[in-house]
Amino acid sequence: MTGPLDIGWETVAGAAALIVVNGLISVVLGLRIERTLAVAALRTVVQLTLLGWILAPVFATAHPLLVAGIVGVMVTVASVEAVRRSRRGFAGLLPRAFATILISAGATVVVGNAVLIGVDPWWAPRYLIPLLGMILGNTLTGLSLGVDRLLAGLDEGRERVELRLARGATAWEAALPAVQEAIRAGMTPILNSMAVVGLVSIPGMMTGQILGGTPPDLAARYQILIMFLIAAATALGVTGGVLLSVRALFDDRGRLRVERLTRRGEAGGD
Repeated sequence: MTGPLDIGWETVAGAAALIVVNGLISVVLGLRIERTLAVAALRTVVQLTLLGWILAPVFATAHPLLVAGIVGVMVTVASVEAVRRSRRGFAGLLPRAFATILISAGATVVVGNAVLIGVDPWWAPRYLIPLLGMILGNTLTGLSLGVDRLLAGLDEGRERVELRLARGATAWEAALPAVQEAIRAGMTPILNSMAVVGLVSIPGMMTGQILGGTPPDLAARYQILIMFLIAAATALGVTGGVLLSVRALFDDRGRLRVERLTRRGEAGGD
């Protein structure tokens, strides 16, 4: 047999019934997450169903404008989500996140499709959109962690930074410890995933390919490629976002301007 087994909505409903177990655990233990769980499950069904409906004509027509529109929406949503997850922000963080994600993820996808895989055309939606989705999901996580750690380090460590400045350090030298810690924090999730892939977990793409009839060795090679592309995009995204954030929090005279920071719930954090 080649290709995936067809499943209907009754199968999906059977899987959804398993979520009831999670709800029962929440009720019995008083976790109070049953409402959140229900909303999350509903959003999963609605969002993925809509995605399937939208991608079907995009894949069928393979029109570059439709592909560009999907990519624009994906990058925008990823940028908003990356900013939303950070506990601190500053005016202009959203456009910086958008530019960072667009450049890092975009460059990595182009290299992956056009150079490594050899897709023709490189923007073919069947390859571009799934690959971009996996890269964006990991990049936004790394970026949000990195920026959050940086802003917390500069805010809570203000006295240490200003002491270095008073001793003659440049803005870069004063912020470097916070930058290093932020980039390490942003890279941690993908590094952890790479350390256990194939031993503890079989990633979604490889699982999907195997279920779809792809030989396991070929699926493994694709997954290795994807993991390396994700790691590269995450490193670029985290580094770019952290450096742009540092630049925004120091003025032209090299002074730290923590008053530009806002905490979640305050205005001006986008």
